[in-house]
Amino acid sequence: MKIEVLLLTVCLAAALAAPQRSDAEAEIVSQDSNIDPDGSYQYSYETANGIRGQEQGTLKRASSPDTSDVIVAQGSVTYTAPDGQVITLNYAADDENGFQPQGEHLPTPPPIPPQIQKALDYLASLPPANRRR
Repeated sequence: MKIEVLLLTVCLAAALAAPQRSDAEAEIVSQDSNIDPDGSYQYSYETANGIRGQEQGTLKRASSPDTSDVIVAQGSVTYTAPDGQVITLNYAADDENGFQPQGEHLPTPPPIPPQIQKALDYLASLPPANRRR
């Protein structure tokens, strides 16, 4: 049941995140999905207006009674932005690192200035007793 809800949520999020065009252009031209008894799954789709998505996932069983089963997933969505740029978003999601999107269109932080990095490295090298709280 968790897998069906996750699959529906991811498909809905991908559809809402993509640029919207007329309904006539958004027909589904291909779709495939498979859910295995062990909890693993895969799906893919493509629409007439060029939106494509795919995802694979597996069920990671809980390692102790105080944790729960989680889905470990990776996939991608591709669409054309209003300015004509083809956008591809690759992602991975798990219980250790969360959702990790990657794409040329995503903003990135500026580099850390060398003086600041030197200070951070120095602070990280101090023994715990000498660090400020």
